[in-house]
Amino acid sequence: MGKKLFDCEWIFLCHLLLVAVVAATNHGNAANDLVDIINKNRTAQKLPHLNNSPGLGCMALQYVELCRENCTSNNTVNCKPSEDDFTEVFAPNCGVELPTFSTITGHIVGCQSKYLEPLLAFSHVLVKDHKSLSLLRNKSHTEMGVGMIGVHKGSFFWCILFSSGKTNSTFVLEDHGIGIKQKKGCYSGSSIPCNGGQKLSAMISIIISIAFQLIYMLQQL
Repeated sequence: MGKKLFDCEWIFLCHLLLVAVVAATNHGNAANDLVDIINKNRTAQKLPHLNNSPGLGCMALQYVELCRENCTSNNTVNCKPSEDDFTEVFAPNCGVELPTFSTITGHIVGCQSKYLEPLLAFSHVLVKDHKSLSLLRNKSHTEMGVGMIGVHKGSFFWCILFSSGKTNSTFVLEDHGIGIKQKKGCYSGSSIPCNGGQKLSAMISIIISIAFQLIYMLQQL
């Protein structure tokens, strides 16, 4: 009877661990969450909704990928890619069809020593002064993209790119982005679930640690 009870508890624990890990890894895309927050802010000001462009999102990720070692002590990004980088590096890396490349009307970048939830990243890192708020509410924008990446044992970076391009016909990705091999960070408009990276790893570590503690306790029964 005792062995059967132990076996049942073991099976239950394995299922519990599996469910927990799946729940931890099947997050939504935090970059998409930021896009939603920005659009809600614009809607509250009776401004047009901005299209979530995966092409711009991927390029925003390339932006912070390039600047990921440049977070100052006061949490600002000390890095300014040249205009040529957008057409010669970012766009090709993302597979953006160059004939569809349009005007970028602004960008907001920020960094923090650790990952923050989208709403906190929005208010504490990206839109923390009148200048960035004014840029976010610019009436010339029609679309945007968000990229974010964490540096191992380093800072977390966010970037928002805005454009006045024609919705759904600018910053078009070759093969709808199928060829993009995303290894780090995440970008808006993508169907790949991801979040803060560092936070996700920590969450899984905690789950695994708790699971091993439970296994040890069950073995003592």
